[in-house]
Amino acid sequence: MSKGKLYLIPTTLGDSPVNYCLPEQIKYTIELCDAFIVENERTARRFIKKIGAHKNLDTLILHPLHKHTDSIDIPSYLKGCVDGENIGVISESGCPAVADPGAQVVAVAHEKNIQVVPLVGPSSIILALMASGFNGQNFAFNGYLPKETHQKTKKIRQLEKFATQMNQTQLFIEAPFRNQKLLQDVLDTCLPSTKLCIATEITTDAEKINTKTIAEWRKNMPNINKKNTVFAIGY
Repeated sequence: MSKGKLYLIPTTLGDSPVNYCLPEQIKYTIELCDAFIVENERTARRFIKKIGAHKNLDTLILHPLHKHTDSIDIPSYLKGCVDGENIGVISESGCPAVADPGAQVVAVAHEKNIQVVPLVGPSSIILALMASGFNGQNFAFNGYLPKETHQKTKKIRQLEKFATQMNQTQLFIEAPFRNQKLLQDVLDTCLPSTKLCIATEITTDAEKINTKTIAEWRKNMPNINKKNTVFAIGY
């Protein structure tokens, strides 16, 4: 018996329409899958219904994958693939395994010689980089910055140094309810001439992507509280 495949299934960013940023292949792939590994069961069911896949939402097999998931459980999630079934990984938002716990599942799949199939979909990180005007050939995604103020300031200065001296675009994110504080920390820490891109609510009707110098942002700091945002420091 041949093994099934592990499909990495992107979702929309925010409330953007599925036909705006997802190809038809996503719907057909969901219909091929026998079970799903998901970050949030409620969100996953809502997404599957929204995209119009022919699935019984009440009988869906959903395996949880989040910060509370024990890594010991992950191999059992892939047993279906070993037995010839297809399994899909669905992120809370955007592409699985990028700034997302799905990478753990992918690593185990490779260990078990299960074919991993990434599907086309929106990545807020890549879209922000595309729209920033910064170097797209040399960049780094840094995830979340330290919470402690001193360590955060130190990290921001380090990212600024990499961006300006190496021309390496530095991207990072924060929990939406802490965005405003992080923005203030960046404006307080970086040099006036350093450039900062703020990309909020990408692909939604509320999308705003702007690149300005720190000096310009200080004159008119936007309200990004509780808005999904990607930050980028560049040169």
